[in-house]
Amino acid sequence: MDLIVTLQCDDQPGIVHAMTSAILACGGNIIENQQFTDPETSVFVMRTRFETQISLAEAQALLAAELEHFQPKLLIRDFETRKKVLVLVTTESHCLRELLFLKELDELPIDISFVASNHLALKELVESHELPFVHLPISAIGKEMAEKDLLKIINDHKIDFVVLARYMQILSSDFCNQLEGRIINIHHSFLPGFKGAKPYHQAHSRGVKIIGATAHFVTADLDEGPIIDQDVAHVSHAHLPDQLISLGRDIERRVLARAVRLFAEDRIFIVGQRTIVFN
Repeated sequence: MDLIVTLQCDDQPGIVHAMTSAILACGGNIIENQQFTDPETSVFVMRTRFETQISLAEAQALLAAELEHFQPKLLIRDFETRKKVLVLVTTESHCLRELLFLKELDELPIDISFVASNHLALKELVESHELPFVHLPISAIGKEMAEKDLLKIINDHKIDFVVLARYMQILSSDFCNQLEGRIINIHHSFLPGFKGAKPYHQAHSRGVKIIGATAHFVTADLDEGPIIDQDVAHVSHAHLPDQLISLGRDIERRVLARAVRLFAEDRIFIVGQRTIVFN
């Protein structure tokens, strides 16, 4: 089997030795390993991929027994098992199209279980890819009922994480807290404090020289969650608002896809308000 193990705990002597000893006890061969100690919090994180001839359950038991005295947050899973994703959209399609495109190329290790939206604009696109589309008309049923329906889908179908692919609704604090560390959003950033409608038009009127996007985890504090990935593009006075929008869409789709891949491959560790990301 090809297994991934991730570990997060307080830094202390002997963790790496214990991990490698446990993998050796599994008859394992390490093929990838990364580790880091956060100097501010003294939190140690480690991601290891290894091959073994024993079962997943046997490997989980051996590693848990060897590492339990470190009191770690420990995850061991089959590398070939893809995480199940619920994608939320509204009317803009560029981020969703990027996820669908990369998935069809087998370049994104996820299974998109459902796409849900508060509008019907992307229903045809989703169903053309033979994926289930769920319509949640928030204006008719209310946000509380819509989120209950989403949570039922997530629980019933064992969804691993949620992706907001330009989903233009604010999630409730309760919903965010129930799925802490499992919701990824894409947000136009590097547009300095331009809130409300038409941020790219505001940026153009102020003559900004850089635009960008940020993928982050969603928390109850709007747009304040730990950052996963970012990118930017330099612009000049010659760029019109429509050109800024086009550039922004390109950055948004690329940044979101990278963040989804990083999460799907267990390369992200949340430490306080920050992330440690192994590329």
